[in-house]
Amino acid sequence: MTELLRPAAMELLTGGTLEPLGQIREASNATLLCDVELDGQAARCVYKPVRGEQPLWDFPDGTLAGREVGSYLISEAMGLQLIPPTVMRDGPYGPGMAQLWVEPDTTEADDHRLEPVDLCAPDAVPDGWMPVLSARGPDGGPLVLVHSDDPALRRLALLDLVINNADRKGGHILTGPGGELFGVDHGICLHSEDKLRTVLWGWADQELVDDELLAVEKVSGALAGELADELSDLITAHEIDALAERLRKLLDHPVFPTPHRPRPIPWPPF
Repeated sequence: MTELLRPAAMELLTGGTLEPLGQIREASNATLLCDVELDGQAARCVYKPVRGEQPLWDFPDGTLAGREVGSYLISEAMGLQLIPPTVMRDGPYGPGMAQLWVEPDTTEADDHRLEPVDLCAPDAVPDGWMPVLSARGPDGGPLVLVHSDDPALRRLALLDLVINNADRKGGHILTGPGGELFGVDHGICLHSEDKLRTVLWGWADQELVDDELLAVEKVSGALAGELADELSDLITAHEIDALAERLRKLLDHPVFPTPHRPRPIPWPPF
């Protein structure tokens, strides 16, 4: 991610001029890579206009950008800073979400180094890594979907639980130039029904540690104040009530859940 501090990044994203550079074709919704500039300060960002959102059967039309912004606000209220600075604003193609671009990790590639979530042969799972799913590769050989036991990745799993992320794929986890982890693509979160689908099931049935529990307490307290007002412009009152209920249950039983639905992992997983 850029070297901008978060307050400066938020100001730039909110008031800067967006200059589209091109479309990110891999995205399922219209996603534009842009330069953003304000008073001589410039950065790169992702802009997702509401008008480019594809309809979904279980999420109301035109709400995905707001869910991205709401997820960012919740991450900040938890003190996690796991989502790049994200705002709702007008742009070249109308209202949409703008999010600071995460510069890729430029560390020289290592053929034996796995990404935070990856596929490998069963006999190549690194010590301490967590297998999630057994599969077969294109050649029919066995593969294992695994993820690291990184504390930052575990905090991202906690955030997904709180925001009810229906689409935590491995490709939605980015490593910045300093090795920090970021989660992106939170358009199908914050539904009132339980829709958690994730590749981060390695901590299932483990109790939250003290700093994780504190993060849940912080956002629960924030939701009783200004956070609810901020979210009310982005999601429905029913979805805010469901968020409060998820937090209450998590505080009553501070344990990572186990996969209990027919399709607990998004497909494809990357």
